[in-house]
Amino acid sequence: MNFAPLTDYLDSLEGRYGVPALDLKITYNHQTVYRHMCGYADYERQIPLNEQHLFYLYSMTKLITMTAVLQLIEQGRLGFYDELRKYLPEFGIMRVADNFVINGFPFDWPAADAPCHLAHNPIRIIDLMTMTAGFSYDTKALAIRQAAEQSGGRAGTREMVRAMADMPLIYEPQARWGYSLAHDVLGAVIETVSGMTLGEYLSLNLFAPLKTSDFFFRDGPVKERLAAQYAIDMATGAMAAAGLSNSFQLTEAYESGGAGLIGTTDAYSAFLEALCNGGRAADGTRILSEQSVMRLSYGYLTGVMRADFQESGKVGYNYGLGVRVMSDPQAAKSPLGEFGWDGAAGAYSLVDPFHRLSICYTQHVLGMRIAYDVIHPAIRDLAYEALEL
Repeated sequence: MNFAPLTDYLDSLEGRYGVPALDLKITYNHQTVYRHMCGYADYERQIPLNEQHLFYLYSMTKLITMTAVLQLIEQGRLGFYDELRKYLPEFGIMRVADNFVINGFPFDWPAADAPCHLAHNPIRIIDLMTMTAGFSYDTKALAIRQAAEQSGGRAGTREMVRAMADMPLIYEPQARWGYSLAHDVLGAVIETVSGMTLGEYLSLNLFAPLKTSDFFFRDGPVKERLAAQYAIDMATGAMAAAGLSNSFQLTEAYESGGAGLIGTTDAYSAFLEALCNGGRAADGTRILSEQSVMRLSYGYLTGVMRADFQESGKVGYNYGLGVRVMSDPQAAKSPLGEFGWDGAAGAYSLVDPFHRLSICYTQHVLGMRIAYDVIHPAIRDLAYEALEL
């Protein structure tokens, strides 16, 4: 194994793109075969990044939420094709915006009083998992703001998701693909089915079995361990300090199944390592069946839904149960069925259950488009070249 080209590439990222700090861990057959960190964890550039530093994982939370949903499906407590209203009755009758057109970021989401019609199709659990349920990603919607304000900023996940039922859908359920709050809604489903908060469920059924305590939904107690977070100005391209906060934490008590977790690289890598080894951790602890892991390696989109996803720019991939799924053997060094996801500050995960390989990459720069288009594919391909896979 020759990881020198990968190390050289990682060390070049600050000079090339301004990445101030990064951490990369690769596991193969339950062994850590590569680890490299560089940069500083503080804005003053005095504290080198180390294994104890935490990152806002943002949308990498989604794969953890998918795993929890699959656990409940394995137990027979939830079904792929169950209608959402069975668990959250407020989603029984939904409105769909008449004239919404996806026309580039930032989206002009439909307002509460936009012209709408009643949805023809019910929302199912699988529609939430595959982002085909019709939701927007409008975290500043009137219904969300009102629910937060009326609770004094203390409403929990179930209460905030209830408010989302008042938001117009942007398309008919089961008709299009659109990145959305669907996995936040699944967080509330997990709470309803399990009788626990989302955080309690994940701690008991995922984090404790994996013997890691370095996942959090709130940053208050661990602020001193958070790596400095930066952001790219969309207008100028300049990078600046962004402060330590997560805009997807809608209230103090809200636990976002789509973007709420904070964690270390080691903690998230332990989760990925179990998935890439058929759902079993190195000590034999099982968090998911091998059949469920294989379900994560299938692309589920066809037709216009797949065309919608391809607009996201993930070359060679389809979309599955909350993850990108490699579907073009000519597009990458990774095999068909490799899956994973990324986060708003540039984190990246890869699970290859066929080679029993996982990659966990963390950085902390919001709005860095080049991380997804260039850095992540380069890390993926250099890792496979180093391992000669």
